[in-house]
Formats: sequence, structure tokens, C-alpha cells
Amino acid sequence: MRSGAGKNKQLIFVYPGDLDTPTGGYAYDRRMIGGLKHLGWQIQLISLGDGYPFPNHTQVEYARDALLNLPSGVPMVVDGLALGALPHLALELAKRYPLIALIHHPLAFEFGLSDQERTLLKQSETQSLQQVVQVIANSSSTARDLNQHYGVAPEIMDVVLPGTDRICRPEPRALSNRDVLDPVNLLSVGSIILRKGFHDLIAALAQLLDLPWTLSIAGDTSRNAAAYERLLMDINHFHLEDRVHVMGTVSNEELETLYTKADLFVLPSIFEGYGMVYAEAMAYGLPIIATTGGAIPDTVPQEAGLLVEPGDITALISALKTLIQDPSYRARLSRGALKVAGQQPTWEDAVARFAAVLDGLSPS
Repeated sequence: MRSGAGKNKQLIFVYPGDLDTPTGGYAYDRRMIGGLKHLGWQIQLISLGDGYPFPNHTQVEYARDALLNLPSGVPMVVDGLALGALPHLALELAKRYPLIALIHHPLAFEFGLSDQERTLLKQSETQSLQQVVQVIANSSSTARDLNQHYGVAPEIMDVVLPGTDRICRPEPRALSNRDVLDPVNLLSVGSIILRKGFHDLIAALAQLLDLPWTLSIAGDTSRNAAAYERLLMDINHFHLEDRVHVMGTVSNEELETLYTKADLFVLPSIFEGYGMVYAEAMAYGLPIIATTGGAIPDTVPQEAGLLVEPGDITALISALKTLIQDPSYRARLSRGALKVAGQQPTWEDAVARFAAVLDGLSPS
């Protein structure tokens, strides 16, 4: 039985942790929430706190107390990072609310999990998804994975791609008359976690010390201490301190400056449910070096970048060498990136699509 918001436009939006966390998933959530409010939706925001996707008993009980005492019948969107870890609570919630899963990528697809953790997450997320009336996936790739690996019926799934901001930006450096003797400015944006592949990137760049390049890495350094420590150790081991700059979390203004000054965006992520940073980089006209992991080939077509297999350092070295040495190739990919960016949805488009999915839930 499916119930909907429709006329009164009330919504409960549930997420783990801090909504201001600087990741693509949280940025997506913030954009949807802000956009829906602008369209007149009354949204009650509920944070379940930390500990996900492996909450302890106290955290689960907190979630139960927070969610089971809300007005029944109001549609409830739950970010998949929390929902997939709460299968028993999902069963109870489904009796009171039209339950909607917002999935950025399946929990069991995270890189660095043990076999036991992967199995537990696969089981719990499968059970949780069996209770929902609607699934909103952030990409067609994620939707396919949910259908093939979790048995989610296509009839209850909708894809709402992330958007980009279409604003007038300076001409990309790849298209400008820059000095060919200047180092090529490489940019990576992403939280310092194992899945983003920074260890592969540093290993690849260490083999290209004879070429003129610098790398700036912008992203949260606090999410995975081991990954951050490994990144710093790798930079030190290969003596790249003067060429690789780890900047941590930066402001929106600082990030815009980094995009504007960059010649090339590179992030050899092992897996992405969509890859918002690639779309953002293309909106700045940057040529891309990435991998074929997850949804990345859907986000970054051939005309905008070079894709290699995840973990293939030899291929990554080749792609970096090619684009560092060939400004005309970078310029061609830059034009392709701008063309692709012009075909992608804006955030206004994405919010409208999200709202249409909620409106489309038929009344009980």
C-alpha cells in the first residue's frame, strides 16, 4: 500500500550524523531539503546521530524513540546510510509511515569492509529495503545494483540525478593561453577514505616526477584516520611534499578558486554511486581522469575524460602522462566536459524531479 504527501506537502527527512558533513551524499541531501522547502514542503529534519552504518544498541534505541513518536501517515525519507543499518526498526516504521529510501550507493559496496561486515550490511540493507514503498536512487547505476543485488523492484524505484550549478565561470585554463612551461595543476576533491583511491594516485604520480605537475587535494581528513595517515605516509615516502598539497576541508569560495585554477581533475575512486565531484569539475570545464568504478562511466562519458579500471596503476600512470604532456588533448576534453555539463540537470531540475516522485505516491 502506497501513501503520499501530495496536497499538504509534509515530509519527515531522516539522516545519520551531521547534515553539514562535507560529502557528496550530504550535499545531495541538503540540496533536496532546501529545494523542497522552497517549493513549499514542510520538512521535519531528524538526525539519528553518529555510529552509522554500524550503530550500537544505544544508538538504535535512540533512533526508535526519535522516529516512532512522530505523526503517523507523513511520508518519511530515510537516507540509506541509516536505513540500511536498521532493518528491524524499518519494519516498525513501515506500519506508521510511507517509508522512502534515499540510496546514494549500497552500504555493502563500500571499499575496505571485511567479508563479515559486507555480509551483514547486505543482509540488513536487503531487509530494510523490503519495507519501503519507494526507493530514490541517485543514478541509474545505483538503481541497477539495487535491482540486481537487492531484489528491489523497478516499479518502486526512481532515479533522481544530482544537479550542478550553472553559473558564468572564467574560461578553463585548459582552453586559455597559459604558459606551457607552467606546472599542470591537478585537482582532487573527496573525503580522505580508502574508496577514493588516493593511494593509487600518489603511487602513480611518484612515477612521473620528470613531468611538470602539482596536485591539490581538498576533502575531509577526519572520516578515516588510517586512510589519512596512509596518504601522508605515501607523500613522505615518495618525497612529494613540495608537489602534493593536502588542504583538508575548504570553503565553497576556496573550492571554486581551486576548480578555476586547475588544469585537470583526477580522482581514481574505486566505486561511486554517482560521483558528484566529477559532474562539478566538468561544469568548470575540467578534463577528467577517473575510473570505471560504479556509476562513473555514466557520469563521465568518453568525450570528457579518460577512465581506467579501478586499481590499475599502470593505466593511471599512462592517462596522467598523456594529459599532462598534451595540452591540446586537455583542451579537447575540456570542451567535451562543458558540453556534457550543459546536458546535466541543474539542482532546480533535480529538486523538481524529487518533488514529482513524492507527489506521485498515490494516496492509500
